[in-house]
Amino acid sequence: MSKIHFTKMHGCGNDYIYVDTTQYNIPDPEAASIKWSHRHKGIGSDGLVLIGKSTVPEADFTMRIFNADGSEAMMCGNASRCIGKYLYERGMTDLTEIRLLTLSGVKVLSLHVTDGFVESVTVDMGEPVLENESQFLPSRNPGHGTFVSMGNPHYVIFTDDVDQVGEAGPALEYHPAFPQRCNIEFARVEADGGIRTRVWERGSGITQACGTGACATAVAAALTGKASRTSQIVMDGGTLTIEWSEQDNHVYMTGPAEFVCDGEIAL
Repeated sequence: MSKIHFTKMHGCGNDYIYVDTTQYNIPDPEAASIKWSHRHKGIGSDGLVLIGKSTVPEADFTMRIFNADGSEAMMCGNASRCIGKYLYERGMTDLTEIRLLTLSGVKVLSLHVTDGFVESVTVDMGEPVLENESQFLPSRNPGHGTFVSMGNPHYVIFTDDVDQVGEAGPALEYHPAFPQRCNIEFARVEADGGIRTRVWERGSGITQACGTGACATAVAAALTGKASRTSQIVMDGGTLTIEWSEQDNHVYMTGPAEFVCDGEIAL
C-alpha cells in the first residue's frame, strides 16, 4: 500500500490537507477527501487540496479542492493563501506573484514576504457576480439575504443572531433557490465597524472561516449600505481584510496562512 506525504495548513482556522500532485497521484480525490477529512477516523480537515503544475501559459500552478463530503469546490480563498505560502516556503517557486488556476478561473496571489517567510497573502478574487440563474433563482428567494457569487454561490443574511448558522444553514444550503446548493453567511455589523460573520459552507458545514464567504459578505455590506468598500470580516477563526476596488471592481482578500503539520497516510 502506497504512502502519501501530506501537509496540513489553515487560513484563519479553515483547515485543509494539501498534497503536491507533482510528487503523488491521487486517483480518487473524492473518496480520499471523505476518508482523510474525518475528524475522528482520519487526519481531520475541512477538505483536501491538490496542488499541481499548470499546463497552460496563463497560470503557474493549479488548485483542485474537495470538500469534506467529497464534492469538488470551484474556489477557496483561504486555501489559495495557504497554497501561496506552501509554494514559496517549500521552494517550489521564488515568485512573489503567483497565478493560480482554479475551477473559477485564474487567481493572482500576492505574497507579503519577510525574511523568507510569507506573513500574509493578498488574493485577487475577481469581480463579484450578483445575478447568475445557474446558481440563484430570484423567484424562489428564501428570505431577505443578498446573493453574491465569487465563482461559488453565497447568500448573505444580516442579522443580530449570527449563531443561528448551525440551525438555519443546512436547510438554506439545499433550498430550491440554489440549483447548485449554496454557502450561507450570517453577518452582523459591530460598533467598531467590523463585520462578525459565521459561515455554513456547502459540503463542509460550519467552518472557522471562508475566504470567498468573507468577500461575499463585504460586497453585500457595501451593496446594502452597511459598510464601505473595505471591511474587516471577523470570522470564528480570525479576521480577513476585504477590499472591493472601485478602480477595477475586483475583490481583494488579505489574510494569514499557517502550517499545522506534515505526515504520511496510506492511499
